[in-house]
Amino acid sequence: MAFYMQVTPEIQMLTQKCVETSTIDLELYDKNDVKRGLRDVNGRGVLTGLTHISNIVAFDEIDGKRIPRDGLLEYRGININDLTQGFLSENRFGFEEVAYLLLFGKLPTVEQLQHFRTLLKNQRSLPKNFVRDVIMKAPSKDMMNTLSRSVLTLYSYDKLADDISLENVMRQSLTLISIFPMLAVYGYHAYNHYMRDKSLYIHKPSGRLSTAENILRMLRPDKKYTKFEAKVLDLALVLHMDHGGGNNSTFTTHVVTSSGSDTYSTIAAALGSLKGPKHGGANIKVVRMFEDLKCCVRDTDDEEEVKAYLHRLLNKEAFDRQGLIYGLGHAVYSLSDPRALVFKSFVEQLAVEKGREKDYRLYTMVERLAKEIIANERHIYKGVSANVDFYSGFVYSMLELPLELYTPMFAIARIVGWSAHRMEELINTDKIIRPAYMNIQEHVPYVPLGER
Repeated sequence: MAFYMQVTPEIQMLTQKCVETSTIDLELYDKNDVKRGLRDVNGRGVLTGLTHISNIVAFDEIDGKRIPRDGLLEYRGININDLTQGFLSENRFGFEEVAYLLLFGKLPTVEQLQHFRTLLKNQRSLPKNFVRDVIMKAPSKDMMNTLSRSVLTLYSYDKLADDISLENVMRQSLTLISIFPMLAVYGYHAYNHYMRDKSLYIHKPSGRLSTAENILRMLRPDKKYTKFEAKVLDLALVLHMDHGGGNNSTFTTHVVTSSGSDTYSTIAAALGSLKGPKHGGANIKVVRMFEDLKCCVRDTDDEEEVKAYLHRLLNKEAFDRQGLIYGLGHAVYSLSDPRALVFKSFVEQLAVEKGREKDYRLYTMVERLAKEIIANERHIYKGVSANVDFYSGFVYSMLELPLELYTPMFAIARIVGWSAHRMEELINTDKIIRPAYMNIQEHVPYVPLGER
């Protein structure tokens, strides 16, 4: 029997039975004061934990009222604007420095940063024959699945895989932070070779280079990149490194950690969460939406034509017909996403360097028009602004990253935040996270098989 089963009429019938018996009346959520998605009616997350690691602010509390404000993101109490400006103004790469901050709570000294970079460099290697025996075998078109499989397989190579002592989890975390770029890029090369019949390149990372530089070095056939390209990629990694404890994949990390599970299973679970298009895959949706816009709009410099397309998007008449303008709006932020604001100036510079000014003008036009259209057509309790995903996909396309690596880039950054939150969970609690669900099924008597 073949592994892959077709969706037959029988499967369709069984699915319908499942739908009929599992659908819940949405009014019951309000009636029983159940917070769908752990969010209240205003979209505010239900508090489920405490953290030192990062903070998000989208509203000010004034006289008991929530007033929308420009978004604030802090890593260990430091404003993301100040943090990024700090290393950018000195023309340094920030990934390793900010990783140190998230893991250990304070910015490193020159000596601490150098030692940390050396530590990561020394961890930047895979088990013998791992690339051949694991990554090259059964390549997948989805790099997030490839990453998950690689992470879970690393469990078999670790003699202390199940040891969740703080020292051992720190060792495992530093290793995963170091090798995630290799797992992602090598997984893409395997897919590109075996499934798309392209040339195979496996470049080893250099101990002299930063994480962002090594990603570009390993990805490109000639290993070449500009300093500015690496600088923009490094900034993207820093901006994606963490985002409070309540985002889906970080909460997943807390939940699985609380069960006492091993590091590899925990990170694989977080990867599965991040893979979802409502979470880490959002920038891919933005890129594909713009591709559709260019196909459907005759003159992309004509604001009226672009505006008409955006109306069709909201009315479920264009692109994927979901009624969404991707990259606009955020579950938390109201007036602005601070990550998008930091990113935007570099997006323009990169567009000029790559000769993509026309595309940049289109992005800024859509950002401006979409906010007005959404505000006029949708009743939204808070402001609508471009989020970081609106520009990150455009940046990745200008960096010539393949679409398959967009979400893995997010994972390469977020593994730092996941690791910090895993350590925090292990340090502070020994209780398993177990939210309550209210049963709404009435009692049904058992009926013997012959009487049904």
